[in-house]
Amino acid sequence: METFLIRLLQFVLAISLLVLLHEGGHMFFAKLFGVRVEKFFVFFDVNIGKWSGKLFSWKPKKDDTEYGMGWLPLGGYCKISGMIDESLDREQMKKDPQPWEFRTKPAWQRLLIMIGGVLVNFVLALFIYSMIMFTWGDSYFKVSDMTMGMRFNADAKALGFKDHDVMLGTDQGSFREFANVNGDFFRQIAQAKRVDVLRNGKKQSIKLPGDMDMLSMIKTRPYFVEPFIPAQVDSVMSGSPAAKAGMKAGDVIKSINGKAVETWSDMNYQTGVLDDVMAVKNTHKDSLAARSVVLTVQHKGATKLDTMRMVMTPDLKLGVYQSSLASFYKPVQVQYGFLESFPAGAKHGWNVLRGYVGNFRYLASADGAKSIGGFGSIGSLFPPYWDWYMFWSMTAFLSIILAFMNILPIPALDGGHVVFLLYEMITRRKPSEKFMVWAEYAGITILIILMVFANLNDILRWLHVM
Repeated sequence: METFLIRLLQFVLAISLLVLLHEGGHMFFAKLFGVRVEKFFVFFDVNIGKWSGKLFSWKPKKDDTEYGMGWLPLGGYCKISGMIDESLDREQMKKDPQPWEFRTKPAWQRLLIMIGGVLVNFVLALFIYSMIMFTWGDSYFKVSDMTMGMRFNADAKALGFKDHDVMLGTDQGSFREFANVNGDFFRQIAQAKRVDVLRNGKKQSIKLPGDMDMLSMIKTRPYFVEPFIPAQVDSVMSGSPAAKAGMKAGDVIKSINGKAVETWSDMNYQTGVLDDVMAVKNTHKDSLAARSVVLTVQHKGATKLDTMRMVMTPDLKLGVYQSSLASFYKPVQVQYGFLESFPAGAKHGWNVLRGYVGNFRYLASADGAKSIGGFGSIGSLFPPYWDWYMFWSMTAFLSIILAFMNILPIPALDGGHVVFLLYEMITRRKPSEKFMVWAEYAGITILIILMVFANLNDILRWLHVM
């Protein structure tokens, strides 16, 4: 429960900040051009019966804007006079146009008002990434430094890869790090026509088609490729099944229930098999039998293998901390001065945006549609503990997502309004009010369907149906 609340707090704080600044971008340009902003709300104040839906609101003296917070955390709201938006206020549009209204301003000013939120979100993301670079620097594990090489699945081996190949680069350039939030490593392989590896001390090249499905590479278990990390125990939790059996830090697991184990990926796969078995066990006796495992372990400094028996926890844990890349390799550390952090942050932010846009095309596939997530998926991106580095990294990432999603040409989103404004600027004709209203209805319907679909995916994943 505690971890859920920590994730929830981070999620709400990040979304509130992004929504506030996004709507603030619209309001800034509106007031800059003398357009009246009637309401500025974080979250929607949807009315329920006689209840207005406002958690709180206030209206400063000599200000036309009512500020407040609604109860429905699905975004924000900046009601601009003389504009058909999600409020669908047609009564106002029946009145004579006024000089302070959106509809009386030049098209270029209206365009800036509409892209103001997206612009702020994108600039905010670049600023946050820059400050991350300044505060924490950049730390990553260089792929070519991983001397134990990689572990490949059957699909990768069919293309010519072999376990322990050290990945050097592709026809597009050298590899930097194994993976990040965008999956650049996998994308580079998916688009490559040649991958260079170091095998037994000799450089070799593997030919690839150049148009592989990156999504399937990431979703397949085991992964298409991942660092070779031996199943070595980093440390043992006091009182855990492993501790009671005598396991110690440095021990290497060689097998579980007779199934060979080389890496933690192998171990986790076998644990997943046990989880499937547990799902159909109805009695405590059956469950206990499924959790009773036999491990073959090589103790640190020993040459012979030891057989160890233990009963895993109900959630199939041994009670050990797994070794990681940091257990075997030193990360590359790069520190930036204040001025240096801005180009570094901008470059990183641009790569994140480019990667996210590149991944967007996979949503058209069946697997891509299943990968769409709602509030639960977004919240799970935050760690179950408070970490400022992770919080700001995720906030910047979500800011880029919010900017990109809002600029999509869907009516009711900023991008839809931009399309209509560009049409007006090119043809010198405004779309009719009737058309704009129906377009807004269509856009809202599309957004509701997408929101229901995304959150339904979360529920199905939680129920282990998908």
